[in-house]
Amino acid sequence: MSNTETRPSRRAALLGDRPGSYAIARHVRMSPTKVRRVIDIVRGLDVNDALAVLKFAPQAAAGPVYKVVASAAANAESSESLRADDLFISQAFVDEGVTLRRIRPRAKGSASRIMKRGSHITVVVEPKSEKGA
Repeated sequence: MSNTETRPSRRAALLGDRPGSYAIARHVRMSPTKVRRVIDIVRGLDVNDALAVLKFAPQAAAGPVYKVVASAAANAESSESLRADDLFISQAFVDEGVTLRRIRPRAKGSASRIMKRGSHITVVVEPKSEKGA
């Protein structure tokens, strides 16, 4: 069952023909709702400001988000020859990943489920000059 239509690349879907770069962390073992709380704080900030905020944020999800933002900035520097000082976070979102289902024994021989949720974190960075255009 070959598909003759080609799927659009992830870069085309996220950035189109605009300059910038992105990074994705997949299968992060953290609930998407907890990670979204942190992502909402840094969305729209400059990369350096976002990294400073994430470094001192008390939430546990700040660690993986810090790594993704730093990776997106490094990708932009290496592949697009952009400076990290000129970048801002244009898009940042969290998708639900795999859910590990575990069982906790309960009374009278029954059992209840424990849902260990995972998430996929995506961060897109672009130059500030493109923000107004």
